[in-house]
Amino acid sequence: MEKQKKGVRLERISKIYMDPKTGKEFYAVKDTTLDIEPGTFVTLLGPSGCGKTTTLRMIAGFESPDEGEIYLGGEAINHLTPNKRDTAMVFQSYALLPHYNVFDNVAYGLKIRKVPKDEIRERVMNILKLVEMEGMETRMTNQLSGGQQQRVALARALVIEPGVLLFDEPLSNLDAKLRVTMRTEIRKIQQKVGITAIYVTHDQSEAMSISDKIIIMSKGKVEQIGSPREIYYHPASKFVADFIGEANFLKAKVLSEEGEKAMISVAGKEFQVNNFAGAHTGEEATLVIRPEGAILAEQGILEGLVTLSTFMGSYQYYQIMVGDMEIQITDYNPVNRRIYEVGEKAYLDFDPKGVYIL
Repeated sequence: MEKQKKGVRLERISKIYMDPKTGKEFYAVKDTTLDIEPGTFVTLLGPSGCGKTTTLRMIAGFESPDEGEIYLGGEAINHLTPNKRDTAMVFQSYALLPHYNVFDNVAYGLKIRKVPKDEIRERVMNILKLVEMEGMETRMTNQLSGGQQQRVALARALVIEPGVLLFDEPLSNLDAKLRVTMRTEIRKIQQKVGITAIYVTHDQSEAMSISDKIIIMSKGKVEQIGSPREIYYHPASKFVADFIGEANFLKAKVLSEEGEKAMISVAGKEFQVNNFAGAHTGEEATLVIRPEGAILAEQGILEGLVTLSTFMGSYQYYQIMVGDMEIQITDYNPVNRRIYEVGEKAYLDFDPKGVYIL
């Protein structure tokens, strides 16, 4: 299938709602500008109430922005109803038609568009093959598993050949193992078809595994945009560092700075770290260390006391007190290494190049 790749631009978009309890207005989305490149897979990620679903629904046309303009492929679309936009939505609830079989569910959008019968059949059969539902076209939707229903919902969205495919937490109703399988399938299909995809989730591992870019939102605003690697290793704020993966936050004092490096003091020990945030000499700062970015050893940078030591199979999980700071350590493949027990002293050892000031 040849798809016309279309980008999406949100220009200073805001959405205002009324709180039914207080009667006061609040911004669900505030002054948001986004550029989504054609053919990319972008995920809107954040906690409940951060504005990600509202943003998606405004792109789809189910909500109208109170301020700003949305562009699809360079065309302003605020005035267009959902069916007039070159988008298709895959819903959390699948939204399949229960009295239709698989074929008719997938063909529904094409019939509305008055596509010729022969072309409908060809396009439906091709798309069912793509989502690995070939041979199941006569099944009723209540005879399908959750994963199969999700594949039908995906086929129905793809068959109309939209410029942009929208996903509203599509895997949240599936069990954990099936979610992992389906997110891999969705990513493969998106890459094969080459369509622009915008995906909403609150599941960070889901976002990390499928996205070209992640847009992290909090309280109606964009906190950071970047690749999964950029978001994980160079979070722009404490919120982002804490939301993506696990993070330890250490209190530090900046002793000196030079370019993107700084000499800092943590619990009386001095060492050099990355200073991408541009912290200045004399300032109090927050140092970020990922749990897998450090190990416990006989010698190291920071001395501490082990307060928790738990065997987790592929890793040993520790909690260690360094001064008044509790630090989590995930020590992978500990099979041939010494295991530290609760009450023992140990050193926190890490590569200072792998830690950074927020």
